[in-house]
Amino acid sequence: MKTIRLSTEWVLIIGLASFKLAIHFSTNTNYELHRDTYLYLALADHPDWGYISVPPVTPMIGKLTMALFGDSAFAIGFFPALIGAVSVIVIALIVKALGGKTWAILLACTAFILSPAFLRSNTFLQPVSFDQFSWLLSGYFIVKLVQSQNPKYWIHLGILWGLAFLNKYAIVFFVLAFLLALLFTPERNLIRSKYFLLGLLLGFLIILPNLIWQHAHNWPVVGHLEELRRTQLVNVRPADFLLMQMLMNLHAVIVWLLGLFFLLFDREGGKFRVLGLTFLFAVLILMMLSGKAYYTLGVYPILFAAGGVAIEMWFARRRRFMKPVILAVMMLIFLPVLPYSLPVLSFDKMAAYAEASKKFGLEGALVWEDGRVHRLPQDYADMTGWRELAERAIEAYQSLPATERADCAIYAENYGQAGAIRYYGKPYGLPEPVCFSETFVLWAPDSVGASTLIYVNDELGEDIQYYFANVALAGEVSNVYFRENGLQIYLCQNPRHDFQAFYREKVGRLKSRYR
Repeated sequence: MKTIRLSTEWVLIIGLASFKLAIHFSTNTNYELHRDTYLYLALADHPDWGYISVPPVTPMIGKLTMALFGDSAFAIGFFPALIGAVSVIVIALIVKALGGKTWAILLACTAFILSPAFLRSNTFLQPVSFDQFSWLLSGYFIVKLVQSQNPKYWIHLGILWGLAFLNKYAIVFFVLAFLLALLFTPERNLIRSKYFLLGLLLGFLIILPNLIWQHAHNWPVVGHLEELRRTQLVNVRPADFLLMQMLMNLHAVIVWLLGLFFLLFDREGGKFRVLGLTFLFAVLILMMLSGKAYYTLGVYPILFAAGGVAIEMWFARRRRFMKPVILAVMMLIFLPVLPYSLPVLSFDKMAAYAEASKKFGLEGALVWEDGRVHRLPQDYADMTGWRELAERAIEAYQSLPATERADCAIYAENYGQAGAIRYYGKPYGLPEPVCFSETFVLWAPDSVGASTLIYVNDELGEDIQYYFANVALAGEVSNVYFRENGLQIYLCQNPRHDFQAFYREKVGRLKSRYR
C-alpha cells in the first residue's frame, strides 16, 4: 500500500484551512441566525430560478444544507464556513502559481484568515460569502490563463461567471473590471480566441433561466436596485468608500498594498498586471456607482496572494526578519477587532466593548446603512431578538382555541419578521406568514378568509383598527440590542367592513408589479 507524503507546503495549507474551518465551527452558534438568513431559508422552500432581490444559488445551498444536515444554526453555517476554508486553499494555489513558497503561503493565507471582513462573511448563509469566493476563483483561473496562454481557460471562466451570476449579480462588476483591464495589457490578444466566445456563450446559457424568470416577473431586480440606491447607497460618499478600502483589511494593509505594487510595477509580478488593473477598475466602477465599500472585497484575497509572494521574494536574502515581523503585526492589529469580526462576546459585553473602542478609532464599525453610529455593528443587531419575536407569535397562536387556530392567519411587516416566525414556528404548526416584503409578496395568497389575524408590526395601523372589531396586544419584544426592539404582536379578531375585499385589492395591486 502506497504511503502518501505531503510536502511541507501542503501540510501548512491544510493546517491553515482547517484552522479557518474550526474558527467558524466554534462560533457560528453563539448568536441567532442573521435577519437575511431567515429570508434565504424561506426562499429555499420555494425553489425557483429567481427571486425579487437575489438569484437562486444561495437558496439552493440552503435547501441542500437542510436536506443533508437539518436546519440548526450550526448546519446553516456549514457551507459558508466550508467556502472560507476552501478560499484558503485557493489563495495558496495562486501563491504557488505566482512562484511563492512557504512564507508567501503563510503570509497570504493568514491575511485572509485574520480579515474581519471575511470572518464576518463566512459566518452567514448569504450570497456575499459565495460571491467573494467566485471573485477569488476567477483570479486563480486568470493566473492560469495568463501563465499558460491557453485560451481554453475562458471556458472555466465563462462557466464560473455564469454560476456566480446565479448567486449574486455583483460578479458583473468583476467581469467588467477584468475585461477593461485586459484591454490595457498584452493579454488582450487572448480575447481573439474562439474559446473566449465559447466561454461567454456557456456563461450566458447558465444565466438564461434567471433572465427568463426576471423578464416574466417584470425585472424586479431593477426595482430592488433602485430601492437600494434610494435607501442605502445614497449614504455612500466617495471619500468614505476609499477610506473603507484601507480599513476593511487594515491588519494586512502592508500585504495587499505590496501585492498591488508587485502586480503593477514589479518585473516578475508585472506578468500578471491585469490582476492589479482589475482591482483598480473594480474600485473605480463601484465608487462611480456609489456601491457599498464591501462590494470590492472579493479582489483582496488575490492581492493577499500577490503580497505574500512579493514579501517572500523581496526579503529572501536581506532583512529576512521582515517576514515574521509582518506576520506578528497582522496578528497584533487583528486582536482588538476580534469581537467585531466574530460573535465571541455576549451582547452586553460587546456593547460595552464597542463603547470603549470608539475612542480608538473603531467607531466606523458601528455605522449602519442609515449612516448613523449605533451601539452594536449592524450585523450583530440583526442576530438577536428573532427567537423572542417568534415565541410571542407562537404564544398568541396557542392561546386560541383549536377551532380558531384552523382559521388563523399571521401577517408580518418585513421579511426578517416573517422569516423568523416561519423558521421557529414550523414545529408548532404555525401557518405560513403573509408578508408583502421581498419575495414573500409572490407567495401571499390572493385572498384570505381568516377570522383571526396575528399582526406583527412596530405600530398598530389604522387599517387594522378599522377592519377588525377586536384588537388586543398579545406580546412585545423587549431586547435593547434587537434592531426592532419594541416590536409588537397583536391579536385581531372579528373582521368587518369587508376586510377580504380590502386584502384582495391590496395583494393584487402589489403582485401586479411582477406580472
